[in-house]
Amino acid sequence: MATNISLTNQFIDLEHQYGAHNYHPLPVVLDKGEGVYLWDVEGKKYFDFLSAYSAVNQGHCHPKIVQALQEQAQQLCLTSRAFHNSAFGPFAAFITEYFGFDKILPMNSGAEAVETAIKIARKWGVQKKGISQEQAQIVVCNNNFHGRTTTIISFSDDQAAKKDFGPYTPGFISIPHNDIKALKATFASNKNIVGFLVEPIQGEAGIFTPDENYLRDVQQLCNEHDVLLIADEIQTGIARTGSLLAVCGNCDCESSCLRQPNTFAAPDILILGKAISGGVYPVSAVLADNAVMDVIQPGEHGSTFGGNPIAAAVATAALNVVKDENLAQNARKLGQLFRNAINEYIKTSNIVTLVRGKGLLNAIVINDSPDSETAWNICLALKENGLLAKPTHGNIIRFAPPLVMNENELMACVDIIVKTLRAFEPN
Repeated sequence: MATNISLTNQFIDLEHQYGAHNYHPLPVVLDKGEGVYLWDVEGKKYFDFLSAYSAVNQGHCHPKIVQALQEQAQQLCLTSRAFHNSAFGPFAAFITEYFGFDKILPMNSGAEAVETAIKIARKWGVQKKGISQEQAQIVVCNNNFHGRTTTIISFSDDQAAKKDFGPYTPGFISIPHNDIKALKATFASNKNIVGFLVEPIQGEAGIFTPDENYLRDVQQLCNEHDVLLIADEIQTGIARTGSLLAVCGNCDCESSCLRQPNTFAAPDILILGKAISGGVYPVSAVLADNAVMDVIQPGEHGSTFGGNPIAAAVATAALNVVKDENLAQNARKLGQLFRNAINEYIKTSNIVTLVRGKGLLNAIVINDSPDSETAWNICLALKENGLLAKPTHGNIIRFAPPLVMNENELMACVDIIVKTLRAFEPN
C-alpha cells in the first residue's frame, strides 16, 4: 500500500515542482478512462461526476470519436488556414446545418471562442449600427464565467482570476443574471450596446438556472433594441441540459430547433466548446448567420490550429454520437431522477439545503459558509467512496456525469452521494 501511495505522490510532486500552481485539484492521479469511469494510477475505479467540466458528455474515450481521431491523424493533421483542407469544408457544412446557422468561425479553446464572439459583435456594431469603436458596449451578467483571458477577466467578478492582472479592457456593462428589468433599463439608457453575452445557465457560479421565460424575454429585448444575443453554451450545450442547447428550453429536440417557430430563444451568436469534441481534442466554434459573420474579413481574426483536419473529424464524430445515442433525451430523463432522489434526501438533511439544475448539469448547496472547507471535505470523502466531483464557490458541489450514463449507474452514484453526505450530518 505504501508503494501505491508513493506512486500517487510522485506524480503530484512532479506536477507541483514543474507545473504552474494555477489549479487546486483533488489529490487523485488519473490514468485511464472509459465511458462513465476513471481509474487512478493505483488502479482504483471511480465514477466521473464532473466530465471535465462538461467536456466529456459522450463518455471517456468514446470509440467512434477516437477512431475518427486516429484515422484523420494518419492522413493529415495540420495545414493552417493558409491553404484549404479536405476536412474543414465538409465539417463547416455539417455543423452549420446541425445547429441552424449560416457560418462557423472555428477556434480551439472556449475562451478563444468567447474572445472571437466579442470581436465579431464589436465590429458588427461599428459597421451595422454605426457605433464608434471607442463607444461600443457589451452587456454581461454578474457572477459570469466565460474564461480567464485578459479581456474576459475585465468583466468578471472572480477576484482570484482578476486581482493584480490589470489594467482591464473597457467596454462592458455588468447587470444581475436572470433580471429582465435590469436588462431592459440598461438597453433603454444606452444606445451604444452591441451585444448581450450570457450563459443560459451559470455554471461556475453554482448552476444557476434562470426563470423559464427569461431567455425568450431576453431575445425579444435584443431584437427590439438591435442588440446581438450572444449565448455562451460552452458548458451548457451539446445535450448537457436535456436538449441540444440550453437555449432550446424544454423542447424534445434531436437536432437544432433554433430556426423553428416557438423555440425558447435563438441567439445571434452561438459559442460552443468542450463537448463539441467529446473531450478528445481541443475544439471550439462561433456560429452566426451571414448578416453577422460577414463583418469578419481575411486577416482580421484567426488561429493556426482553428479548423484543422483533426478537429473537424473529431467534432463531426462527437456530434454524431450525441444524436445517434440520444444523449439529450437521456440527460433529461436521468437529470430528473437525480434531482428527485436528492430532494428526497434533503427532506431529512441538515447538511444539504438545495439541489438545482437541468438535465445532467446539477449542483447541491452545502449548509455551511462559502469560506468553509465542508464542501471540499465532502468531495474528498466522495473520492474515497469511488466518485469524483469538485466544489465551486466554496459551499456548492457540481454534479455533471457523462451523458452516456445509464439509470443503474446513476442510482449507484446517488447511493454513494447519499452515503457520503450522511457521514457529514450533525449528530
